[in-house]
Amino acid sequence: MKKTEHRDSGEMPGRAEAAIIKKMTVVGVGGNVMLTAFKFFAGIFGKSGAMISDAVHSLSDVFATFIAFWGTKISKRSADSEHPYGHERIECVASIVLGVLLAATGIGIGKVGVSNIVSGNYETLEAPRLIALIAAIVSIVTKEAMFWYTRHYAKILDSPAFMADAWHHRSDAFSSVGSLIGIGGAMLGFPVLDSVASVVICVFILKVAFDIIKDALKKMVDTSAGAEYEQRLREFVAAQEGVEHIDLLQTRMFGNKIYIDMEIQVDGNKSFREAHAIAEAVHLSVEQNFEGVKHVMVHVNPTGEEE
Repeated sequence: MKKTEHRDSGEMPGRAEAAIIKKMTVVGVGGNVMLTAFKFFAGIFGKSGAMISDAVHSLSDVFATFIAFWGTKISKRSADSEHPYGHERIECVASIVLGVLLAATGIGIGKVGVSNIVSGNYETLEAPRLIALIAAIVSIVTKEAMFWYTRHYAKILDSPAFMADAWHHRSDAFSSVGSLIGIGGAMLGFPVLDSVASVVICVFILKVAFDIIKDALKKMVDTSAGAEYEQRLREFVAAQEGVEHIDLLQTRMFGNKIYIDMEIQVDGNKSFREAHAIAEAVHLSVEQNFEGVKHVMVHVNPTGEEE
């Protein structure tokens, strides 16, 4: 009986990762600071509550990018004596913090919008000005570009925290669409639409926050990699030379990585070295053909042994 294990070594070089993380943080923080300032200016001088709500959302993006930077940087640290399995789950913690921050922002924005609608305060408000409408258009274009930029590098880094940050940008773009509709409607003589836009923004933000928190929690509680993934893995391992049968196959998510534990049957007449070679070939093949695998453990049983 033999156990062989392997930790993934196909990581991007540390310096390259650090450079990308730094660049994403500078772009994310710098872009959001400028956009937030412009939105607040346009909301205040353009007499638009929806644009001010949108500006608050953009301000939350600044904190979100800092959290993503912190979580991703720590998660890339190598395993140590206190954390022998690595630090990947720190990214899940960062994603949950992002989701909670986003939800709090959405609730605050929605509360103001609903309060104005219920109280009828929108009737006394001055119609928004053109600068607020322009700010909404600029925000949509800018935040959509930031979404694709962040998403691109989040995939390269395999970073849930920065992917959550990317969707935070997308939610801001959606909220600006709501601002555009609300501001435009208010300028056409329907002032209630400015407050309605704030409520719509709230809904979009809460939906994204829910998805981010749900995904992060899923990766923190040892959820399996999924039936489809495990079936594909089972068929792949069963086809490897020397594998007679698969007695056990389990997977679990560890942050954005996957742990695999399996028991395979090998001809009991084979020598210890031959059985070891088969197990070694299995885990190397799995590593080479399945992305995101952090650790593989292969336990060998002689053919005919009960599970």
